[in-house]
Amino acid sequence: MKEQTSIVLMNFSGIYEEERFWKERQVSWIDAKDICGTNCYCDDEAIAEINKRTENHSFAGIHFIDSGNYHYMTKLWLTKIKKPFALLVYDNHTDMQPPAFGGILSCGGWIAASLEELKNLEHVILIGPDEAAYEQVEEELKEKVIFLSREKLQEMNDAEISRFLTEVLCETLPLYISIDKDVLCPDDAQTTWSQGDMKLTTLLSGVKTVLECAKKTGGEIVGVDICGEADVEAAHENEANDLANEKLLEILNTYF
Repeated sequence: MKEQTSIVLMNFSGIYEEERFWKERQVSWIDAKDICGTNCYCDDEAIAEINKRTENHSFAGIHFIDSGNYHYMTKLWLTKIKKPFALLVYDNHTDMQPPAFGGILSCGGWIAASLEELKNLEHVILIGPDEAAYEQVEEELKEKVIFLSREKLQEMNDAEISRFLTEVLCETLPLYISIDKDVLCPDDAQTTWSQGDMKLTTLLSGVKTVLECAKKTGGEIVGVDICGEADVEAAHENEANDLANEKLLEILNTYF
C-alpha cells in the first residue's frame, strides 16, 4: 500500500477527542487505545502492534503522539528513516535516563535508545532540560548532543535563540523535529509531567526559525511530532494545549 503523509493522530488516551485543532483538517487517525503495555513503557508486543498499525504511515509529515507518556513513539517513527539525519528535541526532560526494566523502551529513555540503536541518527539538538538533569546523562551520549539548557534559555531573548538555532542548523543533515509541550510554562500548556517556563511565542518563534533555515539552505525537515497533552481526566483544563497544537500546526503547514 502507498504510504500516507497526512497529519497523523496517535490515539492512545482519547485526549484528542476533547480537542478541536484537527477537526477542520484532513487527518489520519490511528487508534491505539486497546494496545496493552504502552503507558510510559512500551514492551515488545506493544511495539510490534504499533508498528503494524503505522506500517502504511511515513515518518514524513506531522504526527501528534498524545501525552508525554508516549514520547517513545518518536523512536518508532525515527526507525523508519533510512538516511542520515539529525534530531531536534524541545523537552523539559532529557529523556536519556538509563532503562529501569531490562532495556524496555520508555518515555524517559527514548533519546538514549535512539542514539544507541539507530545508525542513521547522527546527533541530537536538545532544548529545554535543566543543567542538573543533563549532568546525569552518560558522557558517551553527550558526545552526540548539542544542548541548550533551561537556565541558558532564561537568559536569552527570542532573537538570541533564533541565532543559536540558525548556527547549529546551517549545515545540518536532514532534520526531524520532536516537541514535548512540557517545555512550556503552565499558562501555555497543561501536561502530565513537570514543566518548564518557555512561552508559547518563544517556541513558535524557534520552530519558525528552523523552517526558514531549512528553506534558505535547501535543508530538509523529514518529519515532526508533537506530544505533551493533558491527562484525559483533566480534559476540561486542556484549552491551552489545544491552542498550542493549533498554532504549531499553522506554522508547520507552511513547510509541509
